[in-house]
Amino acid sequence: MKTLTDIFTFPLTNPVAIFLLVMSVILFAPLLFRRIKVPNIVGLIIAGVIIGPYGFNILARDASFEIFGQVGILYLMFLAAIEIDMYHLRRNYKHGVFFGLLTFLLPMAIGVPVTRLLLNTSWATAVLVSSMYASHTLVSYPIVSRFGLSNNRAVIISVCGTIVAVLLALLALAEVIDVHLTGHFGAVSLLKLLLLTVIYAIGIAFLFPFLTRRFFRSVNDSVAQFVFIMVLMLASSLLARLIGLEAILGAFYGGLVLNRFIPVRSQLMRHISFVGNALFIPYFLIGVGMLINVHLIFAGWGVARVALVMTLTALVSKWLATWITQHVSGLGVNERRLMFGLSSGKAAATIAATMIGFQYGLMTEDMMNGAVVMILICCIVASLQTERASIRIRMRLTARELEREPVQHTGFARQVVAVANPVTAESIMRMALYMRSPLNTEAVTALYVRNADAGKSVVMGREALGISRGVAEAMEIPCRDIERFDLNIGAGITNLMREWNSTEVIIGLHRRSKIADNFYGSMIEQLMGSTDRMIIMSRCFMPIDTIRKLVVIVPRNAEYETGFGMWVARIGNLAAAFGVKTIFICYPKTAEYLEGMISEGGYAFTRRYRIMESWDDFIILSSQIDVEDLMIVVGARKGSISCTSDLENMPGFLGKHFSGYNIAMIIPAQFGEGNEKA
Repeated sequence: MKTLTDIFTFPLTNPVAIFLLVMSVILFAPLLFRRIKVPNIVGLIIAGVIIGPYGFNILARDASFEIFGQVGILYLMFLAAIEIDMYHLRRNYKHGVFFGLLTFLLPMAIGVPVTRLLLNTSWATAVLVSSMYASHTLVSYPIVSRFGLSNNRAVIISVCGTIVAVLLALLALAEVIDVHLTGHFGAVSLLKLLLLTVIYAIGIAFLFPFLTRRFFRSVNDSVAQFVFIMVLMLASSLLARLIGLEAILGAFYGGLVLNRFIPVRSQLMRHISFVGNALFIPYFLIGVGMLINVHLIFAGWGVARVALVMTLTALVSKWLATWITQHVSGLGVNERRLMFGLSSGKAAATIAATMIGFQYGLMTEDMMNGAVVMILICCIVASLQTERASIRIRMRLTARELEREPVQHTGFARQVVAVANPVTAESIMRMALYMRSPLNTEAVTALYVRNADAGKSVVMGREALGISRGVAEAMEIPCRDIERFDLNIGAGITNLMREWNSTEVIIGLHRRSKIADNFYGSMIEQLMGSTDRMIIMSRCFMPIDTIRKLVVIVPRNAEYETGFGMWVARIGNLAAAFGVKTIFICYPKTAEYLEGMISEGGYAFTRRYRIMESWDDFIILSSQIDVEDLMIVVGARKGSISCTSDLENMPGFLGKHFSGYNIAMIIPAQFGEGNEKA
């Protein structure tokens, strides 16, 4: 039996005691420091200083901090990549590359002469130390994520610039060490690294999506999917390390490749964010604090002078880079401050350069200690700047949202999701929820209607209802689950929609069981005749988040239908949620209205228009639709403006040529009861 003395000897060695202390720090440090208005990140770093070997020596920086800390920084970069909206990234990547080049070149140009003259170093040491000024780590990114600013233009430019700056800084570091060891510039080794990088990038870009689609289509368990994503993240990091790049670059690139498979509002994203923010990232920040020896600042003028020169050079050069980028990119003052906060933090690459430089004799002990102090100060400055700028930007955005709230609220979807089959319930509910606006707080209604002939199918219907409710709860969307008896299923759905004043119903598309069956099925035919509200029918043979692209077929004069804006909004939300390319097959005039509606609504997704002049054009264009795409057909009720003989023939055409494809049919809202715009 162990005594208290055995367990509580310092530094702690008992695994349970170590983990208990770390979790207590993760829990209480942010709460305590928040009272004195210190950001959570700074609080965790300071807590690491206090409990670490250079503080009260309660904990040693053992293997657990090496492992969890390394995974933490990888997690940080991976989160930054999967939270980015790829549409916004494509629009801003040029500014991001510009910022990356600038935030590398300016610290190098300023740092080399300053370090050589003021610190009296060799040229090789000056270049190595300047690469530390140029590199930075997104230690304050969790603050941005907490304020919901991941897709802010300044954040995207900063994240993109980080990758460029870190990559160039690491190349500069590698060349300095190579020159130091061999005495000459190694052009061959540099070209080899660039070639391996290209092969790596192409290989990951093709292999990861292929594996992810296959895995997600065969395994529906959320825990298994989370572990699978973690395996890919670590694999991309390790492969990057094997070819000579830093693991953080591999984690970020792997996140970009997997971005479209992890929708922001999905349960998988919530799992990833929760685990990272609750465990790995705090572990990393505490570990950074444990490296810092604050006693060295007061040990003598040598370390303090080095730390002062290095810190000022790093911060001033980063500020200049953000100031120039702000004016070139047309950003505001708060956006500049946010960029400065994100690009001034230092950790992973800087620590690696410090250790390597000291190992090869390019840095003295004073310079190494000064670099560690620089890391602490830069992390504090980065966190304070990021939090202050994030608060101001969030307040500005919230004020705008409140000004538009009355207009937005009247357009929120009030959905009814009718389910009966446990096999299809999850995919139908997911499609409905991804079609909603992210700002929508209205409850979704999951409905199962049974009649006198239900029999044993009641059990299946109730199971489908439970699955639908579980999907909504996992996405933190309020859900009403209703089981209703009615002599007629279509009438049961229609009556409930009237009772709850619903804007639309989402239902599974009929799967033909007999040759005599029509494409929709008798129940949906009846539903179309009994309600004027929007009807969305879905039939997916694979998980919706593994769809390659959306193909939307729009009839002539669809823009004149009352429900035009409503279904455009639903498709806009769906495409933006998955970040997939969307192709509209439509008539020329309709394309103009579509683009205007999408731009006005601010739906961020890549779209293309394939213009057709006649039904024959559609038949030719439809041959380009793949079995892994989702075909969305916008229909029309008989007698409506957009209803033509070609559109009436559409169900037969789809049933004959696209029986094994993923299809969604949308019947827009019409004049009459329930014709809300959303």
